[in-house]
Amino acid sequence: MSSITFPYGSGHASSSSFISAQDSTSSLSTVSYEPPNDTSSFQMNPLSSHPPRTPRTSIMSNGSHVFGTDVYDTKEDAQVTHTFEADESASESEDGEKVGADHPRVRKEEVWRELLKSANGRDKALKLLQYSMKMYLVFHFAITASPAFRGRNRPGWEAELTHRLKSGIAGFSLTRKCLILFNWLPPLTSILAQHQSDSYVTHKGKQKPLLHTFLHAPPPVLLEFVNGLADDAATFSRLGLIGKRTGERAGRLADWCWFASTLVNMVENSVERSVILDLQHQVEGRLYSESMSGATSKSNPAANKLDEKELARLQRQDYWIQITRLKLLMDLIFVSYDVFRLKRAKGQVQTLAGLASAVLSTAKLYDRHKSSLIKGVSH
Repeated sequence: MSSITFPYGSGHASSSSFISAQDSTSSLSTVSYEPPNDTSSFQMNPLSSHPPRTPRTSIMSNGSHVFGTDVYDTKEDAQVTHTFEADESASESEDGEKVGADHPRVRKEEVWRELLKSANGRDKALKLLQYSMKMYLVFHFAITASPAFRGRNRPGWEAELTHRLKSGIAGFSLTRKCLILFNWLPPLTSILAQHQSDSYVTHKGKQKPLLHTFLHAPPPVLLEFVNGLADDAATFSRLGLIGKRTGERAGRLADWCWFASTLVNMVENSVERSVILDLQHQVEGRLYSESMSGATSKSNPAANKLDEKELARLQRQDYWIQITRLKLLMDLIFVSYDVFRLKRAKGQVQTLAGLASAVLSTAKLYDRHKSSLIKGVSH
């Protein structure tokens, strides 16, 4: 070896000449390091075993080399970090938040196609149309009833449009009722499955009757079952298959069941949100402790990234729980007018609450189908 060139330019010419002279007579066993003469900027010794905690390329001179933290990671930490980064794109698409660059984007038309395949999706789409038309009529009647338009002759097409909108609203309402026919089958299936799984036999050798299983079923399941039966009876009455008085009584019972189930769902929603917030505070506490302790060469970046992703998932879950709670509140306002037979501003309030409930429930269902499509594309 004739000479060794240090990455500091001409400032190290004397040391390089000295080493070259020594190397011509004998082998070089050790190399001494001399700091550069230029002290205008901070220089980091590249032979040092203690790198800076947050290296910055801008503070090094042009010929120097920056040693990142990956040089000082252990082999096990490097493998964990590499595995995490390799699976990052697939795991991020789990909740529909991000899609990797190598995956095609899901179009809105595809989401609506999947949404309208189900009876629930068609019901939400028709509900949006129904209450949008109702909202238009509310504003129309409010404007025409104002003193500025009172006494004026209205064009003939306006009366025709109003009549068609009312007919369309009634048709959408009946269609939605038909879409949710036999909605009592899922709770009935759940109750029958519980009855079959119950292997309890009395001392006389007789199995407990089915009525006992019905009476001991969870209240939300019973409410859903009775509500489905009452809704079907009211729908059959509108179709002319059952008498009008029977249909009115069934509709009254269905409203009370809807009112009670909405209250139960609001309580369950509050409990679920408290659990989510507790988990969110735990993750935030771990992230805060990690940030206060500082990053070291022994720290694992994969664990920190997993906590950040878990926090984002919990925040997203909490967001949709709040959307569900707002939707339940709109339903409670809507059904309270029918249950307690309130008359004041009934049409305006129910139209506004119904439209808000339709928008919120459709947004939640749309996001669910979108997340399902993104999972299918990513896998």
